[in-house]
Amino acid sequence: MKVKTVITGSTGMVGEGVLLQSLLNPDVEKIIVINRRPCGIKHPKLTEIIHGDFYDLSAVADQLTGLNTCFFCLGVSSINISDEKYFSTTYTLTMHFAETIVKRNPDMVFCYVSGAGTDSSESGMLRWARVKGKTENDLMKLPFKRVYAIRPGFMKASKESKNIPAYYKFFNPVYPILRFLFPGSACTLDEVGQAMISCVTKGYEKSVLEVPDIVNLAKS
Repeated sequence: MKVKTVITGSTGMVGEGVLLQSLLNPDVEKIIVINRRPCGIKHPKLTEIIHGDFYDLSAVADQLTGLNTCFFCLGVSSINISDEKYFSTTYTLTMHFAETIVKRNPDMVFCYVSGAGTDSSESGMLRWARVKGKTENDLMKLPFKRVYAIRPGFMKASKESKNIPAYYKFFNPVYPILRFLFPGSACTLDEVGQAMISCVTKGYEKSVLEVPDIVNLAKS
C-alpha cells in the first residue's frame, strides 16, 4: 500500500519529524501539508497548503482528496491556557478537521498524535488527559477505515529538526538515561514517524499505541 497522506502540524516539532520520515520512506508517495505558515521544506512528493483558519476548511477542502492517510500532529500545551481555549484547540479543531476529511476520503487511516497518560475514561483529574481522551474516543467513532491514537512520552528530536522548543536542549542529553531506566516512557521522534507509517502500510492490532508499541512498530 502506497501512502498518500495529509500532515498537520509540520511547523511544530512532532509534525516536522513525521514529515521528515515520510519524505524518506519509499512507501509514502504523496504528501500534503496544511499549515498557517510555510514549513520551509521543498520536495517532489510534497505539496503545501497555507490556510489560516482550521475551524473552517471550506476554502481548501476540495484539495484534501485522493488521500488514504492523515498524520494529525497539530496540538498545543495545556500550560498557561484557559480551559475553553485548550478544549477548542485540542478537541473542536481536531474533530472539525477529521469530519471534513473523512467525507472526502472514506477509506482513510487517521493517526492522531495524543500523549502518554491520556485518560480514555474522560473522568480523571488532569484536564489535558480528559480532553485528549475525549478526542481519541470521538475520533474512533468516525467512519474512517481505521483510527490510531499515538501516545508518545518524551521524544528525542530528529537530528534534522529545526522546530525544536528551546527547553529541549536540556532534556536531549538525558534521553539515553531515560530510555535505559524507563523504556516505556521515552522514544525518538524518528520512531514515532516510522511507527505511524507502519500503522498504515502493515496495520497493528491495537488502536492505542503506547511507547513500547511505537518502538516495536518502528522496527517492523
